[in-house]
Amino acid sequence: MDEQLFFKKLDNLCTSEEIFYFLSSLEVMSDTMASGALQRISEVEVDDNGLKNPGLLENDVFRALCFQFEFESSRLSNTGLLNALQALIKLRIDPQSTLMTSLLSESEERLGRGQLTAENLCILGESLLELESPSCATLEQILNRMQERDIERWSPREIVMVYKILQVTVREGKQCQNLLNRLNSVTLRTVSQLSPNFASVILNSLVVLRQTRAVPLVTALCKHSVKHVPYFTGHELVNVLEAFLYFGQKVQVFTEALERHVPKSIGTMHPQTVSKVMQYCCKKMILSKPIFDAVAESFISSADRLTTDQIAAYIIPFGTLNYLPPSASSLFRKLEAVLHTQLRHFQPHTLLNLLHSCVLIQRYPINFLPKIFSPYFLQKLQAQPPGLNRVVMSQLTQLFLTVALECPFYEGPKLLSKYQVKACPTPHSSPDVHLFKRVKTGLLYLLKKRIYFASEVSTPYFYVVDIEIKLDEEGFVLPAAQLEEVHRRIALCVDGQNRFCAHSHNLLGEEAIKQRHLQLLGYEVVQVPFFEIESLRNTRKMADY
Repeated sequence: MDEQLFFKKLDNLCTSEEIFYFLSSLEVMSDTMASGALQRISEVEVDDNGLKNPGLLENDVFRALCFQFEFESSRLSNTGLLNALQALIKLRIDPQSTLMTSLLSESEERLGRGQLTAENLCILGESLLELESPSCATLEQILNRMQERDIERWSPREIVMVYKILQVTVREGKQCQNLLNRLNSVTLRTVSQLSPNFASVILNSLVVLRQTRAVPLVTALCKHSVKHVPYFTGHELVNVLEAFLYFGQKVQVFTEALERHVPKSIGTMHPQTVSKVMQYCCKKMILSKPIFDAVAESFISSADRLTTDQIAAYIIPFGTLNYLPPSASSLFRKLEAVLHTQLRHFQPHTLLNLLHSCVLIQRYPINFLPKIFSPYFLQKLQAQPPGLNRVVMSQLTQLFLTVALECPFYEGPKLLSKYQVKACPTPHSSPDVHLFKRVKTGLLYLLKKRIYFASEVSTPYFYVVDIEIKLDEEGFVLPAAQLEEVHRRIALCVDGQNRFCAHSHNLLGEEAIKQRHLQLLGYEVVQVPFFEIESLRNTRKMADY
């Protein structure tokens, strides 16, 4: 049969049975046609979970094809040899079998003799990278052959393969930074031609290879990724999000693309992809209500199928970014039900992070606190990295404070004093230095003397007050150092941008719970947010404010 007609017919066949029936009707076929048939079988029979129908490997037609390739490997064309090798690796044929050993050694011999074209090198490189432990020496040989050609003329496919090979060789301790610098420079000029898959693979390689100096390339790839957001597979999107996090990239239009894509695709997205989207939002402090609302609905319907890490990844950002979705009551009912069935499967630190995030948004895990405060659980926390460091002990202390101030009906065990800390070390707690200075200048103008207010005051209750003003019974200001006759305490919270979600006036969970607790502890809390005072140009206007 004519090759063109053969491949046209082959492309229309959708199962291995149809392909085998078609092949058995042919008397003769070239090695290119036979390897094409193997490739088509691998396309229809292999998915993300592996081989759909392992029984096909016992089919007579399949075995006859393999027999020919095994015993005539030296007579095959380069295309026939390498396409067959690639297809058989995808079909998970044992790399130690005589068939695979024969094809691999023939490929390596031709590589050594310099008989492979650029296209052949690509197929061989891609095939070897699919193996669990590819031969580093062979991959290096491919790299050397590739570099004999002008790097400026490499195709996107060749560029991607070389990045993947470099990941393997660098893991083996080889130094390739000179080649990487040239490759990064060439790739920058081809970014606009990259498919979603290629863009994702290169970003992942840049993370693995720690290319923190390749800023122009990373920036260009991140911007290029925006238009591909609807077309990335779950795995590809995870790679892109990890690159955004690793390189600290902030591209507003990328977030907007996610906001359009996630709500309508969440029903088919893998939980790991959703988890990474939420991690991205949480780390970047992006409160995206369309994404969060969609994730809440997804959690309500699919929480029973999630792992404990995925449950935490879905829920923690709601607390961190201080947001309750419209479906909050159903969301936390579902969370409680899932916790009841899966509690013992949670890692100690994951469980603590999850329950702590709930109290930030006034969802109190009363039924689970006895476990958290038990000596046995605290010992498990201590034994597992990062142990009982200040952040962990602050979370425990804040849980305990929440119970004391907001849940007076709780009668379970309390947190032992040795696990409590005196001051809260949250990363966003320090006031914005410039803003703080302007507020203090305005206060000084208003109160005339510096003795009438104190800054960064440690309270006996874990929190640090930005500025404290004391008043007597008649409302007159007292010196900050005075301890007697204090009738009212005013806590000024000087809230810079670092205490809010990105591009938002929504306080972060850590700051919201602090202001709530200070109020319950008897302070009059006065919030001084950056967006109300950044336009005040002089001290007089600040004092009036």
